[in-house]
Amino acid sequence: MTGTRPPSPAATPTTIASSALPPRVRRVLQNLYDHVATDFIAALNAMLVEFEQQLFKQAEQARSNHLQAQVFVDLRALQKHRTELVPHYMFGLEAELAGIRTPRPAAETASALRLDYQTLTLVEDAVMDQEIVLREVARRHEQRGNAQILMLGQRFGVLARAPAYDADTLPLAHRLCQVLKEAATCLQLSLDAQLVLYRTFDHKVMQNYSEWAGTVNQFLSREGILPGLVYMPRRVRVQEAIRHPRDAADGTARPLTGWQGAASHWATLTPEQLNAVAGALTGSSTASGAGAAATAAPAGEALGTSADKAETPGDAAGSFEVLQKLLAIRRGGLQADAQALADAAAQPGGHGTLTQGTGGHPAGPTGPGGRGGAAIPSGPGAGAPRLLPTPDVLDTLRAMQAAPLPARTPEQPRRTVQDLQQAMLAAARAQHGPHATLASADSDTFELLDLLYNEIEREVQHDAPAADMLVRLQVPVVQAALRDRNFFLRAQHPARDLLNTVAESGATWLGEEDVDPQLLQKLHQAVETVVETYEGDEAVFEDASREVQQHLQAAARKAELAERRQVEAARGKDRLEIAKQRAAETIESAMAEAKPQKFVQALLSQAWADVLTLTQLRNGETSGEWADALQTTLEIVAATTTAQGANAELAGKVEKSLVQVGYHEDEAAAIARRLSSAEEDETTSRTELTARLKARARLGGQNEVKKKPASPRTPEEQECYDYLRTLPFGTWFEFTRNQQGDVQRQRLSWFSPVTGNALFVNQRGQRVGEHSLDTLAHLMAKGQAQVVTEDRGRLIDRAWNATLNALRSLTGRRGEAESAGGAA
Repeated sequence: MTGTRPPSPAATPTTIASSALPPRVRRVLQNLYDHVATDFIAALNAMLVEFEQQLFKQAEQARSNHLQAQVFVDLRALQKHRTELVPHYMFGLEAELAGIRTPRPAAETASALRLDYQTLTLVEDAVMDQEIVLREVARRHEQRGNAQILMLGQRFGVLARAPAYDADTLPLAHRLCQVLKEAATCLQLSLDAQLVLYRTFDHKVMQNYSEWAGTVNQFLSREGILPGLVYMPRRVRVQEAIRHPRDAADGTARPLTGWQGAASHWATLTPEQLNAVAGALTGSSTASGAGAAATAAPAGEALGTSADKAETPGDAAGSFEVLQKLLAIRRGGLQADAQALADAAAQPGGHGTLTQGTGGHPAGPTGPGGRGGAAIPSGPGAGAPRLLPTPDVLDTLRAMQAAPLPARTPEQPRRTVQDLQQAMLAAARAQHGPHATLASADSDTFELLDLLYNEIEREVQHDAPAADMLVRLQVPVVQAALRDRNFFLRAQHPARDLLNTVAESGATWLGEEDVDPQLLQKLHQAVETVVETYEGDEAVFEDASREVQQHLQAAARKAELAERRQVEAARGKDRLEIAKQRAAETIESAMAEAKPQKFVQALLSQAWADVLTLTQLRNGETSGEWADALQTTLEIVAATTTAQGANAELAGKVEKSLVQVGYHEDEAAAIARRLSSAEEDETTSRTELTARLKARARLGGQNEVKKKPASPRTPEEQECYDYLRTLPFGTWFEFTRNQQGDVQRQRLSWFSPVTGNALFVNQRGQRVGEHSLDTLAHLMAKGQAQVVTEDRGRLIDRAWNATLNALRSLTGRRGEAESAGGAA
């Protein structure tokens, strides 16, 4: 392996042998380096062969002689310096291992130059393209080998006598790509060739990174570095430790930025919050009942404490009893309203009627313990009610699970959970006698699910395939809730996750172009799998949704790639607009003291402005070419405003510049003669030259849309405008589509702080529109656009919150409950 070791800072060791490390650490790192060196050298040599073939292929397919010549220049550079790449890479890798105890700067990016949007050039954008490609390579392999990277981070933390490394700083993770970038400078390649090299590195060297990282972990384990370390993914069985989206500093909700509505699972109330709500409604500080010993606490405190500890069976029972208490309070409100209506409509001597609650409960007295009881037959000859054990209810539901859905016409409503409960009771009474009835807990479970389904259906398009799939899932979901009362409290319950995915596939905010036929097919298969195989094991829901989640992740990656292409195009248009604005400002500044004739001003603002625009785009404002263009502009103004003869040298420079931006030689010569003298050009008339300019397309004017001058913002619009400029790229918005209030979600992929142009894409990453920040602020002030925050990200969580609100809607002390419960 030949090559000269590249220079490095004096404080940074370049070899493991020269590093000031303890002997054992140095020995382990040297053995590790020797262990991986052979694999790296073989993979890098294979990468160079593949890279050379890719360059030859590019040369054959080049669209112009200029591009082909550039590829051949890269090929010659590769053939000249290819023997240097592998040594430089291995030197860099060894230096990374040797410097694991060298303190890193607190903020490596602090020294990076701060770019002024007024001076952006293609050079900086090209460097950013390199960083984008390298970050994409690193991110993809980090996702594939996440478990191995976590263990490597722990082991390297032991070697470095420091906290565990993350993927960004781990020498054998993201840093592998940075080492390649630094080593590739010896090849002296163009930007396009470097990007091809990085992608070839991805395919040839990083292809089996996850397996390779596993062998490195095994090697370090054999060397005695955390030999018992294993990675066990945590299967969440309780409410996750979550952060409320309201920032403590300003009290505003965090915007939703993930694809497919992947928001934090914060919306489900914790047991303490449920107790606080129930305590406020009943006038007590605690919720009574078995297992409900938690004291009512503020919502913020509950979020910070209860989610951090595992929930015991007693806690789960107590939390479900609180939900039952809320149901009982709601039924009491329904009973009071029904009684008031009955008293008002009762005839003399008549009797009021007893109305039914939503879950099949009577609106009369509640059951034992303050909970709503099940419907009990009454009247002459009525026997004692027989409470159905939960296993018998599950057996009846299991028998109903395989039955096809009843036929319905488009005008008929779909089956509700309440309809399912009545059908199940009818089947159970046919088997266990006419007096069979549900136990209080089971009946309350049906009622809660009916309320939840009603809220879900509000946000699902009536004619979407998801509506039928939701009905198909009713029986398995009811069984899952009956088996595990934590269904209502666990935001990541497998059945809830599948229910949410199905519902969001037909959400009302989706447009026609957002519908994914392949996703609908995957969901249909998953639903049928659950219906056919579910017998009480949660793993059935997990297995059924796993393929759906893989499809969603693949769709998100495709959407990200499509979005990136749209952003790159929008950034290019924005750079062009900034350059045109700068050109116009330059011309106006040059004419500040002496203004030429109107016709000359028109030539400057059209033809010469194109020259200035292209010069800035190609070279930037700090280049010598831009300085020459500014000097030429001043010379043009001076020549056309003072009585002097034609300047042949100036005319030649102007003509050459105009030809470079695409003007015909005759047109360029005519314009140059007019811009180099204050006298009229007798060879070309103004009318003819004006007609030629009008017929010619301006630089970047093919898709140019004239903007209306922005009107002064109102205080509300200014507040919205300031807020918009703080939003991260990727924030989701909901736009009102019609007077009925239907909304559609669009993603703010990018906006320019300079021009205010904003790009929006849909769920697939396809461009759906552009707005200015002023227009967007106007829509937000009018309520026609709003930011989607994380607390409204998942449909199932919003529906559950709405269900809890419905439980409180008939109480006269809702305000007190909200102040105590908070997060519902």
